[in-house]
Formats: sequence, C-alpha cells, structure tokens
Amino acid sequence: MIMATFPDYRPVFSAIKTSNPKIRRVQFGDGYEQRVRFGLNQNPKEWSLTFDQTTEDANVIAAFLDARANDSNSFDWTPPYETQSYKWVCESWTREIYNPHRARINATFRQVFET
Repeated sequence: MIMATFPDYRPVFSAIKTSNPKIRRVQFGDGYEQRVRFGLNQNPKEWSLTFDQTTEDANVIAAFLDARANDSNSFDWTPPYETQSYKWVCESWTREIYNPHRARINATFRQVFET
C-alpha cells in the first residue's frame, strides 16, 4: 500500500492543536491520586484546521479527503512549524463557498498510529 500525502496546502491561522494524553488516574479517599500512562502511543494530537483556497484548490483538498474516506486509509501530513510528518485521518470536514472563486474547508485531523 502506498501512503497518501496531504496536498501541499497550508492552513490559515488560527490552527488549533489539541493534545489528548492517555492517562489512567486513581484517586484515593484521603485526597491522594496516582497517575500512569496508558498504552504505547499515549499522547495523540488533533488539529482543527481551516484551508482558505481558490475554488480549484479547494476541489483538490476535498477530492483528497473524499478519497481517504472511500479507501479508509490514513495519510501523511506535517503540522505547522514542525518538520516531521505523521499519520492522520480526517473523519469530518465542511466546505463553505463564500465567493464564486474562493472556498473554505474546515477539517479536523486526528493522529493515528499504524505500521
């Protein structure tokens, strides 16, 4: 299987990064608590992104996301100000055509861990 790479479009600001560490917590009756990391890849990221593009470029992004929805595969993408790409899925996005020549795509990329 050939890994798909997200087209070379940068999101507009503000792009929102969410961290969701997987931590199990036990709280004791005397107010103390104990925490332990859960799993190997225990701190996945999620990005809320907006791409403001020409209609043609928005078509490219939408077609890419539709193709990943159809084949259920993840894709490679490098977050803003980072140099390493990671694997992502996009399970939901919206497209707003606000001008005859411009469109906005709002998408949420969720990091996945695969071989």
